[in-house]
Amino acid sequence: MRVAMIGTGYVGLVSGACFSEFGVDVTCVDKDENKINSIKKGVMPIYEPGLDDLVENNSAAGRLNFTTDFAAAVKAAKVVFIAVGTPTRRGGGHADLSYVYAAAEEIADAIEDYTVVVTKSTVPVGTGDEVERIIRTRRPDAEFDVVSNPEFLREGSAISDFTHPDRVVIGTESERAQEVMRELYRPISLIEVPIVFTSRVSSELIKYAANTFLATKITFINEIADLCEKVNADVYDVSRGIGLDGRIGKKFLHAGPGYGGSCFPKDTMALVHTARDVGAPLSIVEAVVEVNSKRKIAMVDRVINACGGSLKGKTVAVLGLTFKPNTDDMRDSPSLDIVPAMVSQGATVRAYDPEGMAEAKTMMDGIEWCDETYSTMENADVLVIITEWNAFRGLDLTRVKEAMKTPIMVDLRNIYEPSEMFDAGFEYYCIGRPWVSGKGK
Repeated sequence: MRVAMIGTGYVGLVSGACFSEFGVDVTCVDKDENKINSIKKGVMPIYEPGLDDLVENNSAAGRLNFTTDFAAAVKAAKVVFIAVGTPTRRGGGHADLSYVYAAAEEIADAIEDYTVVVTKSTVPVGTGDEVERIIRTRRPDAEFDVVSNPEFLREGSAISDFTHPDRVVIGTESERAQEVMRELYRPISLIEVPIVFTSRVSSELIKYAANTFLATKITFINEIADLCEKVNADVYDVSRGIGLDGRIGKKFLHAGPGYGGSCFPKDTMALVHTARDVGAPLSIVEAVVEVNSKRKIAMVDRVINACGGSLKGKTVAVLGLTFKPNTDDMRDSPSLDIVPAMVSQGATVRAYDPEGMAEAKTMMDGIEWCDETYSTMENADVLVIITEWNAFRGLDLTRVKEAMKTPIMVDLRNIYEPSEMFDAGFEYYCIGRPWVSGKGK
């Protein structure tokens, strides 16, 4: 089977590479010639563990190709995936579907034989109907079906998520399209992964509902963490106690500075606006969006309090800038709110991230950028951990203490034990955990 993947961003590149690993003949298409040439040379446009080897091996095997020739790739394909960006439109929370619709127009002009056109991008309910209308209007004679097949990839573990997913969701009521999609996903069905066939609109809503529920879960435990601090409870114990309930589950119950990334902020806002547009507002989701936005800024107050009420003239060492570890993605990262706010409060901020530095430099000003972990801490008044990279989980605390002016740590990811930090001589401030011997939090 031949597949054309329109778009070589995060979803398109990972999906295309993984399909080729299954033995499918995949051509990834992008209008950016420099991007295509870089990928051909083995330079990935994103950081994702294992992706470079996957692309190299399948390209060498002839199963994975990259091109700017849109028409040729589509004409040769039985399945064409639309995997272009759907960013939030300026001035509101609606998803910008201009790239999706532009791709649909070009697909309409290029298809010849029966083709399954699949929206892989995250799109609002009803987008598949519009894609079908666009293609049908431009090509009344064409044989095609439009299918929804949302992705559920977590940055940092996307390859495993694709090859061993919890489920595959396919939205189509066409039996012909179902058979094509069954054939395409046969390697996954062989390992007994559930394949959920549903209507197109239900499939589109499943993606948004899933991400919104996870964002709600994160926001819930963050508010519980705040409550824990007031009553001297431990959010670790609370999370474990409720997470062992099979109806709740333990995932996404880790307190922190709020959710970010390419999906949750965008998808929660898009679902809120879709619901408002059809007269079925989602009050819970609207509250989640508001609470999460306020939480990021509230993290700055924790740093201020740790420094005695003012950051003016203080040197703040920041470890971690990306919205999560194992990615270089800075989109809607809590650091984008926290770090500039500390600078505005008069702090000198020194920062380091294992993979996100290049992107961070384009998004924040007034920062002293460092090239490794310990140099970031030199003469710092306070150390703030924003992203829980593995490299920060086992710091040499003696070395940290010697490097800093004052041994104060604000751990926004709870990666250390309060008692351990107290014994090491630190003032330790974390999220939702009780005081230890009257020092640290």
